[in-house]
Amino acid sequence: MNEETTKKLQEIIEAYNYLVQGIDKRAKASNERAYGGIVRAGKGKLVESIAEHLVRIAWKDLGKHENRLSFGHYTIKIPINKEYINKIESPEVREFIIKNINRMYYRIKPDVQVYVDDNFKISIECKAYTENAMLKRILVDCTLIKHVFSDVKFVLLQLESQLGGDYSKVFKEVHFGSPSTHTLLSYFDIDLNIITLLEGERKVDKPIHKSEFFKPLRMEALIKAINILRDLLK
Repeated sequence: MNEETTKKLQEIIEAYNYLVQGIDKRAKASNERAYGGIVRAGKGKLVESIAEHLVRIAWKDLGKHENRLSFGHYTIKIPINKEYINKIESPEVREFIIKNINRMYYRIKPDVQVYVDDNFKISIECKAYTENAMLKRILVDCTLIKHVFSDVKFVLLQLESQLGGDYSKVFKEVHFGSPSTHTLLSYFDIDLNIITLLEGERKVDKPIHKSEFFKPLRMEALIKAINILRDLLK
């Protein structure tokens, strides 16, 4: 790892330290929104920013031209499944849908959309933490996106894990996962790359934006994430 990359990773760590340690103070001082909403928004945007920075670093490590890489913030329209229409028993409902087929879609907007040469390549879901009910929703969204972009690769980037098993053991070489997570994954044709940045299972009563429960972001965790992203970008 060269000096420039080390500097960029240190900047990510410093931004994490500043933002997470200051979320509690800013949330308490604000009268505009509920405390919990501010905390969630702050962490969510932080993970999205980290994701984009890590992708840029991984892309540069591959020696690729930076102009080929871009990030989109587009809403993906998932069209209605035509087979569903044929199964509708009511002729009136079926006719209504056919007449309005151009309006029959579901909107999805992935947190971070990675484009190479203007082609959608990686969809990254960014979470402060993930538990299995949330994972179920993520897998549904990934499945819908795959119907439109069959070659897109999927990543879940989370600060903490609440999936159970050993996903929270960041520095393990091989993760065996958890029974619940594997069961959910087994029902979806999605290769989801799960990346956790902070060591230790997420505890509801020990939020990391509280100084006494703060977890450090290690450079080794960022390097491990970059290696995964670099392989996906290849």
